[in-house]
Amino acid sequence: MKKATFGAGCFWGVEATFRQVPGVVETAVGYSGGTLPNPTYQDVCGHGTGHAEVVEVEFDPAIVSYEQLLDVFWNVHNPTTRNRQGFDVGTQYRSVIFYHDDEQRVAAEESKSALDHSGRFSRPIVTEIVPAATFYRAEEYHQRYHEKHGGHGCSLK
Repeated sequence: MKKATFGAGCFWGVEATFRQVPGVVETAVGYSGGTLPNPTYQDVCGHGTGHAEVVEVEFDPAIVSYEQLLDVFWNVHNPTTRNRQGFDVGTQYRSVIFYHDDEQRVAAEESKSALDHSGRFSRPIVTEIVPAATFYRAEEYHQRYHEKHGGHGCSLK
């Protein structure tokens, strides 16, 4: 099994999307990329920790490739808006890929470059590609939020 970590706005809908991908064996929502150890949702929403809301994806590379997960990531949000997805605004909603090894870094950079030059978006892609930082699992009520609440909550795109 391998891990991938993506920030694409509100983590509830992003997690629900990744859970539907064959080869994804587990997901968890949480916070990464900030400075405060063990942040809470309230800490992150206070805009002072620097964390992004992220989904950590555990996947079987024999079934789904990292490149396929990147395709899901690019399609689940708007990567041209800085610190915003839909009505959600703040650095915690930034578009970010946390890579776990050099292969993921190269794949993410190549994927971003290809998409940026494809003409699909009228504005440049602002997605950050950075080394994986400590992942702090979010509070339990955030895990599988859409499954628990019938798909209600933040919207995608």
